Amino acid sequence: QVQLVESGGGLAQAGGSLKLSCAASTRTLDYYSVGWFRQAPGKEREGVSCFSISDGSTYYADSVKGRFTISRDNAKNTVYLQMNNLKAEDTAVYYCAQSPPPSIFQRTCDRRGFDYWGQGTQVTVSS
Repeated sequence: QVQLVESGGGLAQAGGSLKLSCAASTRTLDYYSVGWFRQAPGKEREGVSCFSISDGSTYYADSVKGRFTISRDNAKNTVYLQMNNLKAEDTAVYYCAQSPPPSIFQRTCDRRGFDYWGQGTQVTVSS
């Protein structure tokens, strides 16, 4: 069982930046796909950015392309999401997720491709 803990959320102004972190309880990043998802009030959880270990591909939702960057530090068992030029519509609870391959859902950053989830961290962007 993998435990994931997110941190780094908070309040930011539009145009500002935040960096989210997701620490895993065990060494998984050499073998698992990883992803960041978000859920705004009244909306479904959506994929923001995912890295598929199967083919090394990285997915970004159209709404965050050019603004968000996913990265991994395997030595620290930690995944990051750098969020720049934040917008009010980025306000949501952000979740990290991991799962062993293979799954086509990991390449498309679909929540059905991920088994392990963090508890979420709130990101609020004021306009």
